[in-house]
Amino acid sequence: MNDRMTVAVYGATGHTGSFVVAELKRRGFGVVRIGRDAARLRQSSAGDSTPWRVAGIDDPEQLDAALRGTHAVINCAGPFLDTALPVVDAALRARIPYLDVTAEQPALQALIEQRDTSARAAGVTLIPAAAFYGGLADLLVTAAADEDKLIERVDIAIGLDSWHPTRGTRLTGERNRAIRLIQEEGRLVPVPQPAPEGVWSFQLPFGNMDVVMLPFTEVLTVSRHLRIDTVESWFALSALRDIRDPNTPAPQPHDEQGRSAQQFVVDVVIEQSGTTRRVTATGRDIYAVSAPIVVEATERLLSGKVAPGGGVVSLGEIFDARDFLAALDTVTVSYSAVSSPMLTRRGEHEQQ
Repeated sequence: MNDRMTVAVYGATGHTGSFVVAELKRRGFGVVRIGRDAARLRQSSAGDSTPWRVAGIDDPEQLDAALRGTHAVINCAGPFLDTALPVVDAALRARIPYLDVTAEQPALQALIEQRDTSARAAGVTLIPAAAFYGGLADLLVTAAADEDKLIERVDIAIGLDSWHPTRGTRLTGERNRAIRLIQEEGRLVPVPQPAPEGVWSFQLPFGNMDVVMLPFTEVLTVSRHLRIDTVESWFALSALRDIRDPNTPAPQPHDEQGRSAQQFVVDVVIEQSGTTRRVTATGRDIYAVSAPIVVEATERLLSGKVAPGGGVVSLGEIFDARDFLAALDTVTVSYSAVSSPMLTRRGEHEQQ
């Protein structure tokens, strides 16, 4: 199947895009590398025979030409507030699936509000946030929960031992000034200000880490297809300080795959029907790990392992979450019962 299928990667010369291209080629897919800068595409072609095409985000004809002959498109070019809708529109015109790796809540909201209906009518599947942020937590929640029953509460905590941001991450941070959302009593609401802080008890080697309420796309992905009363998301303060520091350098390769030495943990705690469950994912390099996640989703879509449909969906909604997670050899997942609270809040938000 793979050698007959070709996937377009928009933003192929970027940090995450390069990992995605490599993962597609490793799995035997044909690849068309697409970008906005011909010089960067040409430079990145050294030792890479895959074709490349130039397409500006504001040029529908170029986008249509770039996607011609492909079977799916993966958008890795942020800020997704600027790129998602134009690339989705090109995918709709081409009648091919669209996937991206956004961590931006407003970009995902825009797709839901402005393109879900047209994508359903066209039978085109759109999977935004199919990556470390958004997709991984969505899979973990879905894998641990009973999807047929109301979930009283979900807490998602992300621990990073460091965060060396890419140029794209910095540009997105400058562009994305929207108020972040959590879910309370079944409704999306703004994060309280000042954002609550606390200490989360991660497993070793992370241990207890200072965290702040800082949701990414995971709140939107899980709340869209699961009945959940409350979803809150927590993030390591030390990693947040890294990306806020303009002197923090970009990630540097530490192995033959080009991954950095960064370690991550994603903890999900679910309260449902009087029981509390915990599921934990650990791995290395949040940018690199997004590649097998989004490519696994692409492969499953193109192989016909899911029923045909359309519209904006999430990984946990459309795929068997436990099976998907088991297929990711770059992520280690464990399931356990919870014997004590993972989060201790601070100050006026402290839980007794």
